[in-house]
Amino acid sequence: TRMTINGVSTTTRGQEKYQRFSYGIGRRKKTAYQYDYRTEDGELFSCCRPNLEACREARDQWIANH
Repeated sequence: TRMTINGVSTTTRGQEKYQRFSYGIGRRKKTAYQYDYRTEDGELFSCCRPNLEACREARDQWIANH
């Protein structure tokens, strides 16, 4: 499924979505994840990190400080 439509996240309440992507040039290409999470209250958390575990850690820290 698509993460966005016209630049707006399609993530619904209580849901996470993520997409792997590559960036860089030639042999220097790296992989990262675009990650969205929407709380039950409707607030959106979004980040890019090198792996999915790091995305979820950032989300959990955001929730703890929110």
